[in-house]
Parts: sequence; structure tokens; C-alpha cells
Amino acid sequence: MTEDQERLLAVFEVRVRDLIAFCDKQKLKIDELSDILKKKENELQQAQQLIEELHAKCDNMLTARVFSTDEKAIKKARTQLSKLVREVDKCIALLNE
Repeated sequence: MTEDQERLLAVFEVRVRDLIAFCDKQKLKIDELSDILKKKENELQQAQQLIEELHAKCDNMLTARVFSTDEKAIKKARTQLSKLVREVDKCIALLNE
């Protein structure tokens, strides 16, 4: 081998070692990022589950509130509806005459 070929081979070996070292660093970084991603996905899943639970609780509280406080409102609405039905019946009776 000539001197130029030996020098080129030595440079090539150094660059291959550098490339291998760079690949190893990138693999470690990928592993770290994969772990972080798994943790974040887990946190996101827990947050979504909490949101669903809170929505269910909110719906239950709204339902309970409707049933507990609207008894008077329901009675009032029924009486008003009865009055309206009577008025409509009177109008129909007048139209039939």
C-alpha cells in the first residue's frame, strides 16, 4: 500500500469510529425519548380518565339538582300548561260553533 492509501484508510477508520459513536449516542437519545413519550402517554391517559370521571360527576350533580330544586317549578309549569290547554280547548270550541 502506498502512503496515500494508508493515510486515507486511517482517516476512513477514524470517521467510521466517529459514526459508530454517533449512532450509539443517537440510540441512547431515542431510548430516553421513548421513555419520556411512554410517561407522557400514560399521564395523558390518566388525565383523560380524570376528565371523563369529572364529566360524569358533573352530569350526576346537574341531574340531582334538577330533581331536587325543580319540584315547585314542575308544579308551576303543569298549572300553566293546564291553563294553556284549557284556553286552546276554548278556542277550538269557539271555532266549532
